[in-house]
Amino acid sequence: MDAVSATRLLLVDDEPALREPLAEYLSRQGFAVVQAASAAEARSRLREGRPDLVLLDIMMPGEDGLSLCRHIGEALALPVILLTAKGEATDRIVGLEIGADDYVVKPFEPRELVARIRSVLRRTARGGPAPIEDDLFEFEGWHLDPLKRKLTAPDGAMVSISSVEFRLLLAFLENPRQVLDRDRLLDLVQGREAHQFDRAVDNQVSRLRRKIEADSRNPTLIQTVWGGGYMLAAEVRRVRGNA
Repeated sequence: MDAVSATRLLLVDDEPALREPLAEYLSRQGFAVVQAASAAEARSRLREGRPDLVLLDIMMPGEDGLSLCRHIGEALALPVILLTAKGEATDRIVGLEIGADDYVVKPFEPRELVARIRSVLRRTARGGPAPIEDDLFEFEGWHLDPLKRKLTAPDGAMVSISSVEFRLLLAFLENPRQVLDRDRLLDLVQGREAHQFDRAVDNQVSRLRRKIEADSRNPTLIQTVWGGGYMLAAEVRRVRGNA
C-alpha cells in the first residue's frame, strides 16, 4: 500500500458542495479525510486527533480561516494549505505570513491540490539528516528539539513556534554563520509559489526574532546581510537531550 494511505487530512470548508466531493476525491487518492464545516468544528476535530495536514478555507462564517490558521501554526505546528478565492490576494499574503505552508485558488483542479499536498508533506518532513534519538540543537542557551519541534529558552521556558517558524529556525541552525538569501529561505520555508511574496520571508524572520532575540529591533542572533539575506551569527552545537 502506498505510504500516502496513512496520511490524515483535515478538510475545513463551510461549503458542502465543494467540501464533500473534494473529500471523496481525496479519499480515492488514498488519504484519510476528516471534514469540518466551521472553525469551531475543526477545533473539535483537532482535539479528537492530530492530522498530518490541514486544508483550510479562508472565508467562513464565525471564526475565519486566518484566525484558525494562526492557532494551528502556533499551538500545533501542523502544515496548512489555504483554500482561497481569486479576490483574496491580501488574505493569501497574510496567511503565508502567519504560518500557512501553501495555498490554492478556487476553482482548482483536484490533481493540483494533491500535488501541493504531497509537496508540502515532503517539505515539512525534510530537515536535513534525521536527528539521532533525542539530539537537540543548542545555540546561545536556547535548545531546539527537531523531533518534537519544541523550542526552549535559556531560562527553561517553552516558546511556541509555528511550523513555518520551526523550519525557518531549523534552516538557520543547519547553516550557522552562512548567509541564506531570500530565494533559498523561500524554498525551504514556503515552497515553490512563495516567490510572489518576498516580504513573507522578512515578516517570518521578524516574528522569529521577536521570540529569540533579547531586543528584536537590534538583533544579534539572526543578522541581516544587506543585499544578501540573513545569517545566524551564533555557535550551534548538537547535544543529547538528556545531557
